[in-house]
Amino acid sequence: MAFESLSDKLQNAFKKLRGKGVLTEADINEAMREVKLALLEADVNFKVVKEFIASVKEKCMGAEVMESLTPAQQIIKIVNAELTELMGGSGTKLTFSPSGFTTIMMTGLQGTGKTTTCGKLAAYLKQSGKKPMLCACDIYRPAAIDQLEIVGKSVNTPVFTMRDCKDAAKIAVEAKKEAEKKGYDVLIIDTAGRLQIDEALMDELEDIKKAVKPHEILLVVDALTGQDAVNVASGFDEKLGIDGIIMTKMDGDSRGGAALSARKVTGKPIKFIGTGEKTDALEPFHPERMASRILGMGDMLSLIEKAEAAFDKEQAEKLEKKIKKNQFTLEDFLDQMGQVKNMGGLGKIVEMLPGMNSAQMKNVDLEAGEREFRQMEAIIQSMTIEERRDPSLLNASRRKRISAGCGLPVSKINNLIRKYEDAKKMMKRLSNPGALKRGKFRGLF
Repeated sequence: MAFESLSDKLQNAFKKLRGKGVLTEADINEAMREVKLALLEADVNFKVVKEFIASVKEKCMGAEVMESLTPAQQIIKIVNAELTELMGGSGTKLTFSPSGFTTIMMTGLQGTGKTTTCGKLAAYLKQSGKKPMLCACDIYRPAAIDQLEIVGKSVNTPVFTMRDCKDAAKIAVEAKKEAEKKGYDVLIIDTAGRLQIDEALMDELEDIKKAVKPHEILLVVDALTGQDAVNVASGFDEKLGIDGIIMTKMDGDSRGGAALSARKVTGKPIKFIGTGEKTDALEPFHPERMASRILGMGDMLSLIEKAEAAFDKEQAEKLEKKIKKNQFTLEDFLDQMGQVKNMGGLGKIVEMLPGMNSAQMKNVDLEAGEREFRQMEAIIQSMTIEERRDPSLLNASRRKRISAGCGLPVSKINNLIRKYEDAKKMMKRLSNPGALKRGKFRGLF
């Protein structure tokens, strides 16, 4: 979970304030000292921390806090607003060409996950209705072209290559022509990286920039490198001029404070964050939502978006009709579990819930929950179609046969049937006129 350590320390600092009805200046100074240490330990830029604490402290000393009946809540509200502002205030979207064809140039040092991020970005754009093509312009790193082709295949996106050409700018130009000719509307160019910023790297990137005039130049940086990531961003922006940052490995916690410093130090927005290795583990960066997560206030908007992306409107309408006719089957039950899995599994859902700090997360046995999902799936898939559609057929002998088929005890099958019956009852209650339409999570149990 991103910012786990920072989140815990900030929440502990505010927890001490909640037990006090009236706050003194000394209480606020002590809380700010803890906040300052937490930010510095997270590797947030020292100058940024200094300015942040000064701004928060000034607002906390106002009458609105000192005379409030809930001073701790007022301070959390101030810190939330300041954190949001620190990270850019609001999310910054990609810029697309009004002509219909957009070129995105991906840059970064070696080892930041640039090539895999190209694939993740292609997958994200496809979900948004775009038709992307990838272009291999890393002509130095061994197997770089092969890696991009594997990534492209994993997200079902074509990759333009010129294996014998050693002119990256020429490859980019030819890729642009090919993409436009074949009706693609976004070209994502994977460029070469280095272990450090050097003149040869920048000259090549400048040549590509002049040749294809990209609408977006995105820099991929590794969040785990802390302030080095911010320094790299400043260097690339100074020499090349970047439009935004993609911060990878945000699912780790170590030195994640780079995300808090990047906008303030470079003036460039974080547009996306990488949150895992899967092709769908790339999220638009929303400062207000990240601030809310850090302070343990959850991220319900992202959770709702994930639910809406996972939920199939046509399937939900069919399900609604089935529920009204009391025809909710084990096949439907399996479909609903699939929708939860499409949202990233229980772990991703739980960490977006309000009040879930790392201590509470440790008390939630996510592995057991995921394991139970897999077991229920195995049980249902071991049934005949008739049994899935009419569970009343499941007598003792049938349950023994299913048990042998899935390798699980009969007690697990009995437990599944109980859960299914409970879900069926809940669905029936929700089938009152308009109930499903009012719910944000229509189609999910």
